Amino acid sequence: QVQLVEFGGGLVQAGGSLRLSCAASGRTFSIAMGWFRQAPGKEREFVAAVPVPWSGGRTAYADSVEGRFTISRDNAKSTVYLQMNALKPEDAAVYYCAGVMGSGTYALGSQYAYWGPGTQVTVSS
Repeated sequence: QVQLVEFGGGLVQAGGSLRLSCAASGRTFSIAMGWFRQAPGKEREFVAAVPVPWSGGRTAYADSVEGRFTISRDNAKSTVYLQMNALKPEDAAVYYCAGVMGSGTYALGSQYAYWGPGTQVTVSS
């Protein structure tokens, strides 16, 4: 099994930046990773995803964050990151790290088998 935990959430003003990290433990070999978020009263939505590094695949982003957010991973540290720039009030949500054993890039929450507890991101206007 795989355990995930997110770090880096907090309060930031609109236009500011945050970097979230997700530390993975357990059997992390060949695990694709993703970030999702959920705001109060809204459904969980896809944010970004990254495949296993040897797959040759590309990262993927939701249209709402394209050009502002960057997903990356440090396999030596078993960590995935989400760099968030130019934050907007509508970015405020609980952000979740997710993982699944596979070689693709996955954008659907139901495709993921492992989830972290989430970290709160608040953006003030």
